[in-house]
Amino acid sequence: MNDFFILIVCGDFLGQNGRKSDQKRVAMRVLIIAHDHVSPPGPVAERFRHHGFEVDEFLVVPEADFPEPNVVREFPNLADYDVIVPMGAPWGAWDDDRIGNWLAPELDFLTRAIAEDVPILGICFGGQLLARALGGSVAPGPKPEIGWTVVHTDRPDLVSAGPWFQFHYDRWQLPGSATEVARNSAASQAFTNGSNLGVQFHPELTAEMLTGWLNNGGRELVIKDGQDPDALLAHTEAEQAAAKERTNQLVDTFLRDVAKLI
Repeated sequence: MNDFFILIVCGDFLGQNGRKSDQKRVAMRVLIIAHDHVSPPGPVAERFRHHGFEVDEFLVVPEADFPEPNVVREFPNLADYDVIVPMGAPWGAWDDDRIGNWLAPELDFLTRAIAEDVPILGICFGGQLLARALGGSVAPGPKPEIGWTVVHTDRPDLVSAGPWFQFHYDRWQLPGSATEVARNSAASQAFTNGSNLGVQFHPELTAEMLTGWLNNGGRELVIKDGQDPDALLAHTEAEQAAAKERTNQLVDTFLRDVAKLI
């Protein structure tokens, strides 16, 4: 196991962060919440596995329900996990009318995770949900942010300057309890709060994943933004190896310095 140890205190098994855990569990577990069928966790999940985590993936909106995404979902047992990773989504983190049947329960799930000190790594839509769960808000921005962009960072050890891949139309307004650690001229890009980290960009992106997005309505959105989707895909293929190293650094530093799990 990767720097994981167990303390026996009054008969209870505790993880490194002091939370009770099932005595039968050996490895730490991460719950990755995927909101749609074309957004796998890619190198983010790979890096958690590198650190010895068991990775569980929970899909909110199955492919068959993608056109009508307001499904009813029961989220997993929070007590089974050491860290939660809510991922991106093609819907708005503010759109209670369109996806409220599962958006409200997920916000409740994340709020309970915060209260119980279960670390959260929120990615794009997931970062926006984290901001909402902490008492902030999310709303449409003045324009979309699509493609590879650099960010200005106060914590290059955690969030490097990039470039990072962006594909979002909304942005968060952070609560006073959050510390913004990266930004650009379009939006706040990353923040911390206790053992939690939210990022606006997509560290999990691969060329294969982008192809899935382009084939499911993304191509038209990229063209509408005045860009060439084929050139964007070629750029992603060229950037992929270096981007994976940046993602590894982000996950490593999140687990070590923010979540304090390794």
